[in-house]
Amino acid sequence: MSRGAVAAPQVKPHNHRRALRTVTVVSTLGGLLFGYDTGVINGALPYMQEDLGLTPLTEGLVTSSLLLGAAFGALFAGRLADRNGRRKTIMSLAVVFIIGTLACTLAPSTAVMIFGRLVLGLAVGGASVTVPIYLAEMSPRAMRGQIVTRNELMIVTGQLIAFISNAYLGNTFGETGGIWRWMIVLATLPAIGLWIGMMFMPESPRWLASIGSFGESLTVLRRIRSHEDARTEFEDVKKLAVEDYKSQMGGWKDLKAPWLRHIFFVGIGLAVIQQITGVNSIMYYGTQILADAGFGREAALTANIANGVISVLATFVGIWLLSRVGRRRMLITGQIGTTSALLLIGVFSLVLPEGTVRGYVILLMTVTFLAFQQGAISPVTWLMLSEIFPQKMRGVGMGASVFVLWIVNFLVGFSFPQLLAAFGISNTFFVFVLLGVGAIAFAAKYVPETSGRSLEQVETYFKTRRG
Repeated sequence: MSRGAVAAPQVKPHNHRRALRTVTVVSTLGGLLFGYDTGVINGALPYMQEDLGLTPLTEGLVTSSLLLGAAFGALFAGRLADRNGRRKTIMSLAVVFIIGTLACTLAPSTAVMIFGRLVLGLAVGGASVTVPIYLAEMSPRAMRGQIVTRNELMIVTGQLIAFISNAYLGNTFGETGGIWRWMIVLATLPAIGLWIGMMFMPESPRWLASIGSFGESLTVLRRIRSHEDARTEFEDVKKLAVEDYKSQMGGWKDLKAPWLRHIFFVGIGLAVIQQITGVNSIMYYGTQILADAGFGREAALTANIANGVISVLATFVGIWLLSRVGRRRMLITGQIGTTSALLLIGVFSLVLPEGTVRGYVILLMTVTFLAFQQGAISPVTWLMLSEIFPQKMRGVGMGASVFVLWIVNFLVGFSFPQLLAAFGISNTFFVFVLLGVGAIAFAAKYVPETSGRSLEQVETYFKTRRG
């Protein structure tokens, strides 16, 4: 099981902080790609409708095929990350990002576009699992919340970049045929940067310990920690890695243990309640919602930038709050806020006549909704999913949870345009209000508090509480 620890090079003061910042910036390019590729469809879809002749059904398929691919990408990437390491898996996903983006950009028909989005979804889903795991395992306990949620910041930044580039290209070259292809192809640039950057990043010290490479694990820790912190953390990581190895955890058979079943139940529940707020009905169809509310097509593209801006600002606030407010309280507050905003969207859509006033009121409500979603629910969800599962099942557990997350996302993305066409905007959002009430009840009853604990302490907590 063990290999002899090797001597690590001496690290100059503060160099470990710079190394940790570099790891964070490079790996979260995966989050930027996640955000851009999910957000770009918001503005590209109206132009794609004309060029590809989309119907409400094929429109839903084009949008949601990425989400279906993401579900399976999340499921398999967790296993690959456990088997081959976090770093190699992220590098492989960068290549899939490039292939999927080029397939979508060059798509001559709806069928090819759906296939390209499916491939792109494999990379998006894989990144949504592997990057948070990598960041959580690289982070010191006191900074884990801030570092892991940087990925959420990069996701919403990617969406904002997509909204801005869509608005610029749409307003400047909107009459040019195939402008949506230029909107999509820009994603190749961060994908190339991710692949090159990860070549120079270290592997997760916890994954190295889980396969018995204790010398390499200590070397990595000394690269991203002070000398004293590296030695202390290494002893905890090594001890738990040995215990996990002896218990032979790491497969579905281990769910016979009550404490592991409880963790999986909480993880899957977190994934579901993050999506049934209906957040991605706004992130994917926000331009159309605003156009239907009273804006014109190009004006809606520009107005939709406000959704991206508030998402980024709210995520900054969320990162700041995570070090001051418990995860559980943030999650419940966010759910109450989003449910209230959805209720108001439904009410105002019902009582206000179509026109500019209704358009601005709906925009205000979507901005309020996103402030609670991106400032509380999303950062807490991704952070807790990366920290609640034990080391030997972290990839499998998070992969399964994020698979469910993307399946729910797929159902929302696929059904939303059809619900909108059949029932109207008010009744559609009232459905999300009912789901939101259920999400509040789940969070209040089942979600535990994990702030202030190391990953090893979180595992011990669940074992002693449920074992």
